[in-house]
Amino acid sequence: MSFQATVQNVSKSLNKNKVLSSVSCSFEKDVIYGLLGRNGAGKTTLLNMISGKSLPDEGSIKISGQNPFNHEHSQKQICFIRESQNFKPTLSIRAIIKMMPAFYPNWNQHKATELLELFELPLTKKVSQLSKGMESALGITVGIASRAPLTIFDEPYIGMDAHARDEFYKELLDDYTEHPRTIILSTHLIDEVSDLFQEVYFMKKGEIALHETIDNLQQRAFLIHGPKDAIESLYPKGHVLDKSNFMGDYSLTLYVHEDSLDDFSIPTTCKKHKLSLQQLMVYLTNHKEENSLWVK
Repeated sequence: MSFQATVQNVSKSLNKNKVLSSVSCSFEKDVIYGLLGRNGAGKTTLLNMISGKSLPDEGSIKISGQNPFNHEHSQKQICFIRESQNFKPTLSIRAIIKMMPAFYPNWNQHKATELLELFELPLTKKVSQLSKGMESALGITVGIASRAPLTIFDEPYIGMDAHARDEFYKELLDDYTEHPRTIILSTHLIDEVSDLFQEVYFMKKGEIALHETIDNLQQRAFLIHGPKDAIESLYPKGHVLDKSNFMGDYSLTLYVHEDSLDDFSIPTTCKKHKLSLQQLMVYLTNHKEENSLWVK
């Protein structure tokens, strides 16, 4: 069976608060996904269930047709690296690396050794003795070297400086290129990693607000400047995410309707700029319902 992770109509409450509401999504073989949204959107709760760490209250989650919760074969297909608490504090780095092949059948010791050296991780130190950045680098090392068919990173770089994060992104992409698998990366540093993503899910208030390929997003989301009448003529072409007027300079943030894409053009008096993924997420997850894009 070809690998696929599917989520169907999943709902989840924590402490009597609804965290996820009828979420459906799927993650296909050998694709890098971004899972994006504001704090409290439900991203970590969803990832915990996809990785088999917890059960939904309603709905189903399948990894290649199997429920991942307490399912040994499914668990061996998944590596989930969280923001923290990935490893027992009393274990040394050497001990952790030594036991990883028992959890991940595709574990590559050569890649692990490369990454340990790259991040200058001391093998004899226990997790409790590591700085936050070193602990994150250890998680990244395990995530990449696991080569698990489904590898999940949930804000995995806490405490790492910009240079170390850049090394992570490069190593992840290089290893994915040679050994493709399904990768889900949940992050707030969107502009840093946007070039990695092939598809993105945006979450808002426990629901999927939008699922798109990066290529489609780049063709559909624009910031446009121009005269008032020209700007207003574009309103019917898409969903207006934002509009403003500063001293007679009118601007429009537009998400173009799919059926308008083929013939979408702007008046010659206007200028068009593509939105960054970070900018788009701000508009997509805007709590002002009248301004935010909400795609069911």
